[in-house]
Amino acid sequence: MNAAKRLAIFQRLRAANPEPTTELEYTTPFELLVAVTLSAQATDVGVNKATRKLFPVANTPEAIHALGVEGLTEYIKTIGLYNSKAKNIIEACRLLIEKHGGKVPEDRESLEALPGVGRKTANVVLNTAFGQPTMAVDTHIFRISNRIGLAPGKDVRAVEDKLLKVVPKEFLKDAHHWLILHGRYTCVARKPRCGACLIEDLCEYKDKTEDTE
Repeated sequence: MNAAKRLAIFQRLRAANPEPTTELEYTTPFELLVAVTLSAQATDVGVNKATRKLFPVANTPEAIHALGVEGLTEYIKTIGLYNSKAKNIIEACRLLIEKHGGKVPEDRESLEALPGVGRKTANVVLNTAFGQPTMAVDTHIFRISNRIGLAPGKDVRAVEDKLLKVVPKEFLKDAHHWLILHGRYTCVARKPRCGACLIEDLCEYKDKTEDTE
C-alpha cells in the first residue's frame, strides 16, 4: 500500500470520528490501567459492567489494595481469568504505592514492570491516558493491518513497528482507536462488512464482500 492511500484512509477515519477514544469507561489513568488489565481476553462491555460497581467503592491504588485479592475478586469474578487478574492488580497497586507515590507512571519501562502489564497494556495507557503516540496492537489491529495491506507483519510487534513507520504523524495519536473500532464494527473477523466500509475503495483485501450487516 502506498503513502497516498494510507493518508486517505486516516483522513476518512478522522472525518467520520474526529475524537476517537477507548470504549472502556474510566476517569483517571489508574482507572484506565485497571480496566485495560481486566480487558485481556474479555470484552470492554464485560469490563465496564464490573468497573461500574468497583470504581465507586475503590478507584485508587490504596483503596483497591485495601480490598485484598478476595475483596477485589468479588467485583471482577464475571470476567475471564479473574483470579490471576485480581492477584496482579493487587500487587500492581502495592508497587504503585511503594515506588510511584500512588501515581501511574508515564514511561513504558515502569509500566511494564507492573504485574499483568505487558507491552499492549502499556501502549494503551501511554496513548489514552497520557497522549503519547504509541500503537497498541490487539487482534483487531493485527487483522486489519494484514488484511487491507496497511502494515503487514507476521506478529503483533512487527505490525506495531510498521504502523509507527507508515502512519502519517498527524494521525499517530488516534490511529489505534480508529483501527480498533473499524475492526470491531466494520472489518470484522469472520466476514467483513465491505458494503458498509468507508475505506473499501482504498483497501487491498482481495475477497471483498457486499455485506452491510
